[in-house]
Amino acid sequence: MADFLSQYSIQRWLEACPQGYLDGTVYGHDPDETEAEEVLTIDSLREASIAVTVQLIAGERCALAASSGLINCAPDDASKMFLATQTLDEARHVEIFTQRLMDLGIKKEDVNSTVADLANPNLVKFAEVLLEKVANKDFVAGVVGQNIVLEGMAFSVFELLQASSAGNPKFAKTLAGTIADERRHVGFGENRIGSLIQEHPEKRPEVEKMQAEMSYYMLATFTDMFSDAGQRMEEAKAIAAQRDENPLDGVSWHGADLMTATPDVMEAVLADTVLGEFKTRLGRIGIEYQSPKVPA
Repeated sequence: MADFLSQYSIQRWLEACPQGYLDGTVYGHDPDETEAEEVLTIDSLREASIAVTVQLIAGERCALAASSGLINCAPDDASKMFLATQTLDEARHVEIFTQRLMDLGIKKEDVNSTVADLANPNLVKFAEVLLEKVANKDFVAGVVGQNIVLEGMAFSVFELLQASSAGNPKFAKTLAGTIADERRHVGFGENRIGSLIQEHPEKRPEVEKMQAEMSYYMLATFTDMFSDAGQRMEEAKAIAAQRDENPLDGVSWHGADLMTATPDVMEAVLADTVLGEFKTRLGRIGIEYQSPKVPA
């Protein structure tokens, strides 16, 4: 426990995060960076950016509620300390993506209504499954749902968005900080829950059922988001190709060429990547990965 306490202490968090990779940033990016001009001036790209940012806010609001709610049911002080730092990380994520929504032209007073209108219904259900575990003070299921499933999904989504944002340094830099945060959160989930699962093997069936249910709603969210993305993706590629140096030229993510891949291909690559990570991480903590139903 001593090593665990040191690895996930508030002091370590201070050195790594606010005094480390976030030092000198403003809302997660360099002070002089702004959104790419085409994102602000081309309506379809702006609307797509707003829609994506809303999903990020919805997910991070869930993460904030979950991490803060798990603090008081944590079984040891080291976990409480880490979850306190994670709560601040998640609050920062909500703030930086909310700020991006306002940078894209959404008025502050319209943020909540915009999120309510555009948040994907399947993503909302995904959050409800996790937050029910947190409300019931189920620490083991809550941390698996939060730090393995939700954070594992967010980690891959953020990486894909960062790779796709080669022409938008502001957003790419914002995502870099959130990826670093998510890497730390996932590490905590693996390191802490593995020993607790050994102590409470009776929790496995419940946790496995939750993982399958959350994974289904995640896949349904991906299907919804990519189903109408074709025209916007082609428009973004055409704009990138018009630049003197195409920022997407030669950029790939998990083997998919971002200049040529179709929405169907990108959806499949993202789903396979996230589910593969789930399987690996769950195996490390003694949970058997459950294949979710395939959304219609």
